[in-house]
Amino acid sequence: MNDDIRNIVLGLVAAGISGTLGWLARTARWRRRLARTQDFFGLPTNSQALLVVNREAGHESAVRRYDVFALLELSGLIKDCGAQMQVIWHDGHHQGVGEQTEFCVGGPASNVRMKAHLRTLLPGVRIATEANEPHRNAYRIGSETYRAERGAEEYALLARLTPSGQERPVFLLCGQRSINNQAAARYLVRHYQDLARTHGNDSFCLLLRVVNSEAYGPDVVELVDDVTAAARTAPVAAADGGN
Repeated sequence: MNDDIRNIVLGLVAAGISGTLGWLARTARWRRRLARTQDFFGLPTNSQALLVVNREAGHESAVRRYDVFALLELSGLIKDCGAQMQVIWHDGHHQGVGEQTEFCVGGPASNVRMKAHLRTLLPGVRIATEANEPHRNAYRIGSETYRAERGAEEYALLARLTPSGQERPVFLLCGQRSINNQAAARYLVRHYQDLARTHGNDSFCLLLRVVNSEAYGPDVVELVDDVTAAARTAPVAAADGGN
């Protein structure tokens, strides 16, 4: 074998080794990233996630258009984790939280499971749901109130909560309108890696602002604040003036 052929062979061997090492490194990074994602969502391979959604008013078997879009956003995350999903109605599921990862979509006025989650897991959040309230769908979190300006400035809560002693988290995507539910889902899809770095697998509750949904739809979303402490603290009952 002359020097030219030997150099060619050695070059091919070196290229093959370099390519193999690069592939192994990329695979290792992908596996680590997948493991972090699965841990954050509580979705190991072949596990199952629950997608809880409300019914559109007046339509017994229909889901609001933007809530369907929210489910589609979430389904991609679930598929990336190698997990399965089951879509269920908000009033047709009576299992507790923590046994399976759950994504609950919608406000408490139309989603009774969301209403239960807020009461139990986020007692510091009050949402005006009565038709006769002057600022319907306004959020009161701790001492702050956030009112919706329809189509201009609206709000959504995005929470990851793990009840004490449980393994699987419940994600709450609670908007003042259904388009805000999709905005919360899109924010989660775009920022879950940052959220995982910031919060790890701890519980959190974020207040999001949806800007000019009339023109921008669910695309322009701003983080207002991390309201975890206020949202998880039950308000102190007013003292009885008669005692």
